[in-house]
Amino acid sequence: MGSVRYRAVPRYYITTPIYYVKDAPHVGHAYTTVNADALARWHRLIGDEVFFLTGTDEHGQKVARAAEEQGLSPLEWTDQLAPRFAEAWADLDIANDDFIRTTEPRHRDAVQHFLGRINDNGHIFKDTYRGLYCVPCEQYYAEDELVDGDRCPIHRIPVEHLEEENYFFRLSAFEQPLLEWYESHPGAVVPESKRNEALSFIKGGLRDISITRTSIDWGVQVPWDERHVFYVWYDALINYLTAIGYGRDEERFEAWWPAVHHLIGKEIIRFHCVWWPAMCMAAGIDPPAHVQVHGWLLLGGEKMSNSSVNQISPADLSAEYGVDPVRYHLLRDIPFGSDGEFSAEGIAGRYNADLANNLGNLLSRVATVVGSKCGGTGPAPDPTSRLAGVAATVLAEATEAWNAGQPHLALEVTWRLIRETNAELEIAEPWKAEPGAAVDAVLGSALEVLRIVSILIVPAMPATAQEIWRRIGLEGSPADRRLPGAAGWGGYEAGRPVEKGAPLFPRRRG
Repeated sequence: MGSVRYRAVPRYYITTPIYYVKDAPHVGHAYTTVNADALARWHRLIGDEVFFLTGTDEHGQKVARAAEEQGLSPLEWTDQLAPRFAEAWADLDIANDDFIRTTEPRHRDAVQHFLGRINDNGHIFKDTYRGLYCVPCEQYYAEDELVDGDRCPIHRIPVEHLEEENYFFRLSAFEQPLLEWYESHPGAVVPESKRNEALSFIKGGLRDISITRTSIDWGVQVPWDERHVFYVWYDALINYLTAIGYGRDEERFEAWWPAVHHLIGKEIIRFHCVWWPAMCMAAGIDPPAHVQVHGWLLLGGEKMSNSSVNQISPADLSAEYGVDPVRYHLLRDIPFGSDGEFSAEGIAGRYNADLANNLGNLLSRVATVVGSKCGGTGPAPDPTSRLAGVAATVLAEATEAWNAGQPHLALEVTWRLIRETNAELEIAEPWKAEPGAAVDAVLGSALEVLRIVSILIVPAMPATAQEIWRRIGLEGSPADRRLPGAAGWGGYEAGRPVEKGAPLFPRRRG
């Protein structure tokens, strides 16, 4: 198999898991999707050609059962639920390039083509499966993986005993190839602890796995045996290929694969870091180049999930705090890779400290003083300002953090520039000084910081970035700038009209 392809204009293909449509989207889904969106926006800022994919997983037993409970066919049920995810992401200003549904004909065709290749290559066989199955997980478990005797380790509900004729994927044949692949691609899974988890599972011995069902018919039909449908994971994982033309547009597929960046939760490491690369090998294509694993979003110490009572709607949060503050909290307060506690208090605290007191206050005081001391027209920045050096350092460190997939660190360093600028204003006190060159230099430098900050926060808070850009008199959009050049000191031109406007983030009480 070949290596990742490099081009003059780098391509950045980023994916979220596709979400089950059994219920409405919750903030746990939003956490992954906002992080993916922020990384996609960052890579657009640095000039990469970006393709950002998300979507919904609509097959499987639990979807069929949920539809039956509603008195609907599975397709009628998924047609109602899938748009709720698309709407939720639109409400959160998610700029995905494609939204895939596994019920689409293009996906059915890709699944049949991909698994047909695996079958043709001799890696699929028929047998009878007897095992323990968790419907919410859509996963079989060994007895030693269960808790309290017969309960799923994730959902804590009793598993079901199943016995039926299945087709199996010969996963056991890929134990050594997987170990060799990870040895030669040490950065394929991050963080390292999750890579080690995947390796530990492989080294523990791989068993052949069931990939079809005959007891249900809600799924993609097996092309060589119409009595079977593919088990949901062997349908769902292939969405990453469907969206880039696998089996339909070979040139497009080769342009984007395998240089993909999967963002996943830690509970699905086995599927993405063991089964998926093995399936790719079996089909004769390269495994995915990069999988970034994040922790769980916790509420009261418990994982947020569709099956829990602690669901929180992203729309409710946005209505309460605003879209960009919610995005900022999810990106800033929860390091991507670790479990993180989500709370209303956390959003409110970050809103007041970082958004109202720092960023909002900086914009407000600069616009006010430009109005009173400069006639509402922005002066040029001081080329000798200490803030020029701070801005250069911040750009370098933020770039490193974004490129490493660590939005919380990128935002932390960006806010250092905001705090330093507020501190400079406190020292200079231009609101007390007479208009003149000294005041112009201080205010021009503060406006230049706002210009640079508005570009750096595009991935996290695109609407806020646009509003700051507009208020300081700039045309177009900060999202259309390209880093690093656009963040060079001295880009703010004198003579721009500066608008005070209402507080960007009115301070919240309580």
